[in-house]
Amino acid sequence: MESSKKGSPLPEAYDVVVIGGGPGGYVAAIKAAQLGLMTAVVERDEVGGVCLNWGCIPSKSLLRNAEVVNLVRNANDYGISVKNPSYDMGVAIDRSRRVVDSMVKGVRFLLKKNKVALLRGTARLTGPNTISLDPVGDEIKAKSIIVATGARARDLPTLTTDGEQVITSREALDLREVPKSIAIVGAGPVGMEFAYFYRTYGAEVTVIELLDRCVPAEDEEVSEELAREFEKLGITIKTGVGVDSAERVDGHVHLSLGKSGRSGTIEVDKVLLGVGITPNTENLGLEETGVKLDDGGWISIDEQMRTSVPSVYAIGDVTGKLALAHVAQHMGVIASEAIAGQETRPLIYEDMPRATYCQPQVASCGLTEEQARHQGHSVKVGKFPFTASGKAVAIGSTAGFVKLIADANSGEVLGAHMIGHDVTEILPEVSMVKMLEGTVQELGRTVHAHPSMSEAVMEAGLGTLGSFLHI
Repeated sequence: MESSKKGSPLPEAYDVVVIGGGPGGYVAAIKAAQLGLMTAVVERDEVGGVCLNWGCIPSKSLLRNAEVVNLVRNANDYGISVKNPSYDMGVAIDRSRRVVDSMVKGVRFLLKKNKVALLRGTARLTGPNTISLDPVGDEIKAKSIIVATGARARDLPTLTTDGEQVITSREALDLREVPKSIAIVGAGPVGMEFAYFYRTYGAEVTVIELLDRCVPAEDEEVSEELAREFEKLGITIKTGVGVDSAERVDGHVHLSLGKSGRSGTIEVDKVLLGVGITPNTENLGLEETGVKLDDGGWISIDEQMRTSVPSVYAIGDVTGKLALAHVAQHMGVIASEAIAGQETRPLIYEDMPRATYCQPQVASCGLTEEQARHQGHSVKVGKFPFTASGKAVAIGSTAGFVKLIADANSGEVLGAHMIGHDVTEILPEVSMVKMLEGTVQELGRTVHAHPSMSEAVMEAGLGTLGSFLHI
């Protein structure tokens, strides 16, 4: 059921109303409906949220295009002769939009299949159990409310977006022409993925990161390996430096780096800002309803996603916990289970899988080596390079490694850190072992298919015991 017109029939009260139809919101709604609760989603734009429409899904489509371009570019390595190939980034953008359209239709179907009402408009809390729906003017009553309004890219004090020369990932996903040069401010997953994409299509790319290494949330050895691989691609990475000022001149952007430009200046056609997010909590009526926000405007929640108002829950990026779509989805499941009176299991945010989808990919969960030692663990490390993997050699992708962090006394897995071809696909087995409080001994003794990239996980497990088989 979909409603957007004033006067459309609404029930006297829903059991659950979810504000926001992004990955957390629509999953929360589906789960609530499956638990027998009369459920609605309020969405002012399109279901799927930023992730599906302007984030995770279209960007991965573009990254796949980049991988194909690189395969064609290196076709001679496989005995294939390709003369004068051309690469049209506009076609890649078109394909990404078709992928999005297909996925959006899929989400709409799932909501309909599970009898979730889709209400079009902008929601505002008018009380702990009431919501106004603009512009139609309806009042919606709900026994429980789940806020899933997400977050948006933020500006820097020294650099603000204009949607043309200084852009966010939102505008980047609509950019049909390859910029001759682009500076990407922020070397997290978003920045590194777009750096790989634009460089593949021929742009001169400079990545600027205030902290001392790229992908700074990852294990230090992973950061070093990714920086080396990007430099091989011709990407310039400047770390430990920020943007002091920006000036737009004759269609170019001049960036002054470091305090008073002490780290030099660069001139580029475009700048992409990927320096973090700010929560979408304005004009929602949260504070008037008594929902507590922290100093950054994020919604404070407990382990069951409940806010300071017992009938109001919050999930996903708007909470400031961990801005990942899959985390938002599992937060949504927990919130719906709590509302339905079911037993819930708290999320351990440091154990959530993290992924960066450039090539080589980066995937991790749990503690880095530095974090494990800082927390007082006696640590053993097993690190297996893909240069020793038969499958990696066979497919011609030997960059990277699998690194496991284990407690030296119990062998329990504390963390896993991977960089290599499609390593996001082999992370889940370690995530499951970690959730079950399993050990590196168990990973090392699990039979893996040969040849496979996942054998590197087995070898890294054995490596923590000093028992590598192939190095």
